[in-house]
Amino acid sequence: MKILRLQKEPFTAAEIAPLTEGRSDIGALVTFTGLCRDEEGRLAALEIEHYPGMAEAEIERVVDEACRRWPLEGVLVIHRYGLIRPGEPIVLVATASKHRTEAFAAAQFLMDYLKTHAPFWKREHGPNGRVGDWVGAREEDEAAVRRWGG
Repeated sequence: MKILRLQKEPFTAAEIAPLTEGRSDIGALVTFTGLCRDEEGRLAALEIEHYPGMAEAEIERVVDEACRRWPLEGVLVIHRYGLIRPGEPIVLVATASKHRTEAFAAAQFLMDYLKTHAPFWKREHGPNGRVGDWVGAREEDEAAVRRWGG
């Protein structure tokens, strides 16, 4: 089962339930939720934009790659766009498999690729109403994805 969504609205942990409902063959479910930080008071909101159609296609491509690399029984990816406030969720990734090793590896692979290759653009909004520049990729994120051969 694959569930992939881009949405403006916040999500909850309940989104994960369909991956395991009625299943007795799954031995591991790994989840990751990325939250918006306030950057020590410097950030009032994070603006995330995407190119509709392109973003979904790229996320699906990366999910398909994860399913080729590891024997997954289910994958969920929800990524938000729009104005996101500190403390609110940005991204939810869940991977289900028979064994934990595969579920952990696939979840980390997906997050590394979402962080670097998914077509999202981020801009910081300060507490004084100032809108910052678009945020560039960080070297540590690029290094993380290189270990997967990308």
